[in-house]
Amino acid sequence: MIRQLSKINILLLFIIIIASYLRFFQLDINPPSLTWDEAAWGYNAYSLGIDGRDEFGRFLPIDYLESFGDFKPPMYAYLAVPAVKIFGLNEFATRFPSAFFGVLTVFLTYFLVKKIFPGRESIALFATFLLSISPWHILLSRAAFEANVATFFIVLGVFTFIKGVREKPWLLILSAISFVFSIYTFNTARVVAPLLVLVLTVGYRRRLWDIKKEFISAGVVGFLILLPIIPFLLSPQASLRFKEVNIFSDLSVIERSNQEVLNDNSLFYSKIIHNRRFYYGIEVLKHYFDNLSFDFLFISGDENPKFSTKNTGQMYLWELPFFIAGLLFLFRKREGSWWIVPWWLLVGLIPASLARETPHALRTEIVLPVFQILSAIGVFTFLNFLNNKKSFSTKLVNSIILIMSVLLFINVSYFLHGYFFHYPRETSREWQCGYEESIAYVNAVSGLYDEVRVTRQFGRPYIYYLFYLKYDPRNFRREAVIDRDVFGFVKIKSFDKYYFGDSEINVEPGDDKKVLVIETPERIPENNIKKLEEFKLLNGDGAFDAYTWSNL
Repeated sequence: MIRQLSKINILLLFIIIIASYLRFFQLDINPPSLTWDEAAWGYNAYSLGIDGRDEFGRFLPIDYLESFGDFKPPMYAYLAVPAVKIFGLNEFATRFPSAFFGVLTVFLTYFLVKKIFPGRESIALFATFLLSISPWHILLSRAAFEANVATFFIVLGVFTFIKGVREKPWLLILSAISFVFSIYTFNTARVVAPLLVLVLTVGYRRRLWDIKKEFISAGVVGFLILLPIIPFLLSPQASLRFKEVNIFSDLSVIERSNQEVLNDNSLFYSKIIHNRRFYYGIEVLKHYFDNLSFDFLFISGDENPKFSTKNTGQMYLWELPFFIAGLLFLFRKREGSWWIVPWWLLVGLIPASLARETPHALRTEIVLPVFQILSAIGVFTFLNFLNNKKSFSTKLVNSIILIMSVLLFINVSYFLHGYFFHYPRETSREWQCGYEESIAYVNAVSGLYDEVRVTRQFGRPYIYYLFYLKYDPRNFRREAVIDRDVFGFVKIKSFDKYYFGDSEINVEPGDDKKVLVIETPERIPENNIKKLEEFKLLNGDGAFDAYTWSNL
């Protein structure tokens, strides 16, 4: 028994080492640059670490961060404060919480699966291994995606709920805290976490009645922690992002409904058959199942290159037969608390089904590690079948296992080669490469100029200048010229000598001002300029050019 436990611990340690390596290796250079959301997380952590205020001066905000006007849940910024303090304001520190909690999610998956399926050590270990090498989880753990941290809190919440129900009722309080923390971390969790709690409560209702004191205490603690964010959740600002991305803002559905009614000469029954609510319902179902599509899961993955290499699915093609087998045998055998797995999958995809863009790896990451659990069940169901088949010799069984292992190795190697050797170069534009190099140049020569004008064509430039200049947030708040529109979106027009705009940045300055302009190559004026420097993407294409006017 001791020898067996030792073997399991060694295997688990090996898996965690793999997970750590795949999430931390070259973390500062791959992905090849920070997105503007990542830069915002890092700078807000930097600002909170200086005086406890976010970039716009709100003291210890716990309901939202206003960044760009999309009102982000604030948890990620707070989790990044220690890393920024220790490592400085840089890419590694900004991405550290996501990578760190990604590894913790892999580690916790082993114990979660053991609780769901007691006595199935092999399934627990292999599900953990599959998550450690998962393209889906690796990519989202290597950038500052708050969804990845929310996934950890969801997994922790489910694990401590089960353990609390079965063994230590006081852990229900930790479960409540974990679920609420997920709500403070990512918008999708605001839907999924309450639904999962409801599923777990109904599923364990009899046991919860026996420990109702601890259950009620957990509910009270969870409510008290949630209380500060409730006014914001009920505010128009909280729904701003949803209004921007939800399918109900797609007017083409209404137009199609109205056209079908007209085609039926507006007969009384046509308004029932072609009701726009029915059409929207069809769209929701279509978008829901988009996230389970073969192409998305096993072939090319998410269309957004930030979430997928597009050469591999969100899962490995190797997993396909085992995933299907695992789903079938889950319902057939119904071992342990098996019902948690399908319910987790069902409720986890609901928020993504309401969005215009589907499938969407970021909004659906919260269902991990359900996919890996199903694949692991399929693998060991297949292996049990081989071992129990008397007509199969030991040599044949070992040969089949060897073939399976080789195919998995090829699948994983193909993904990792693409990710570490080709992905940075192929996706450097999507990751906003060019900002760091251009800002380093601007910082070196800015003393020679009265103004620095920066284009908005390549993203939200102001946050990169704050980040890479390590600009004192107290000075930024005092100097910033801010434009807030009626929809709640925020534009920073300038701070200090840095001006951010569109067409106006190419206007020749008056009053003999010395102006440095950072512009995309295709938008540089043809005449009367002096090009000073070029900044390239990793694939050799132009990102930015620096120029001034030749008559200055």
